[in-house]
Amino acid sequence: MSMRPQIPVRTVESDQALSFIRQMGVENVSLFLTPDELTYDCIAAQQERLAGFGLTVSDAACNELQKNKSIHLNLADRDEQIERFNNMLRVMGKAKVPFTSVAWQPNGILRTDHRVGQHTRGGISAFCDQNEIMARPNAEDRAYTDQEIWDNFQYFLDKVIPVAEETGVRMALHPNDPPLACMAGIPSLIYNTECYRKAFAMAHGSKALGMKLCVGCWLEGGDDFGDLMSDIKEFCADDRILCVHFRNVDSTLPVFEETLPEDGYADMYAIMKQLVACDCNAVISIDHGFKPMEGFGGMPGSFCYPTGFMKGLMWAAEKELGKR
Repeated sequence: MSMRPQIPVRTVESDQALSFIRQMGVENVSLFLTPDELTYDCIAAQQERLAGFGLTVSDAACNELQKNKSIHLNLADRDEQIERFNNMLRVMGKAKVPFTSVAWQPNGILRTDHRVGQHTRGGISAFCDQNEIMARPNAEDRAYTDQEIWDNFQYFLDKVIPVAEETGVRMALHPNDPPLACMAGIPSLIYNTECYRKAFAMAHGSKALGMKLCVGCWLEGGDDFGDLMSDIKEFCADDRILCVHFRNVDSTLPVFEETLPEDGYADMYAIMKQLVACDCNAVISIDHGFKPMEGFGGMPGSFCYPTGFMKGLMWAAEKELGKR
């Protein structure tokens, strides 16, 4: 099975937006859920509605649980939050949702600015300046140690992997973005390939833990993150890649801006060919689009062109490699 293009949606998307997504030739959607929507009835109703537009829920996530400060930093209600996560897995398992997301980023993605840039063609995109990020004070009331973060991750795995295996819902672990070893007093969990290898080893061989291969994060870190081409080969062979985030940037750290796929420094066709050559069967999405223009399609509109470009690269790579 080849890769499946995907676009994120919320439960509040209009019929027009869903029709627009399907007309782009996209059949898979990543369903963003709020905490009060984490019920079987809600997900099943969304699946039925989306099916009416020819769309399949390839995965689902709740931001409050995938980036949960209590879980990541061992706050007082950690066990309660982990149980909420496990209940989400049970609901998704009943609804036969294949995987959910985990991003060990208690304070989210860190960026310096959102503005028009040199490579954004007038669009508003995201910018990151490593020096500004590293100069920020502690985000919490104290600094944390690297060992604490990894111990908290192991505690989480020990509690959730049995439930994930029982329900059949895998977890796609996203890198820290930007991929710096420590930001605002909180060490990062995943900022290079070796961190991923360590995380998978801590899962004791369970395939319940997979990854979101965020091309953008690899490109932000450059050689400091890892060898993207060999990493694709390694993690495809190990059946770890559940989702690919297909994104380009104009430069490696210390300073970068997010660009359209053809405007960054990386050869995105070469990356696509490697994914196809390694028989990656993940869903694949454009990840970050420029700031949506509500009068021109909102979020689906901002994803439309780069998704089409990505689909064209995938079609050409499959054709060139004899897989289409």
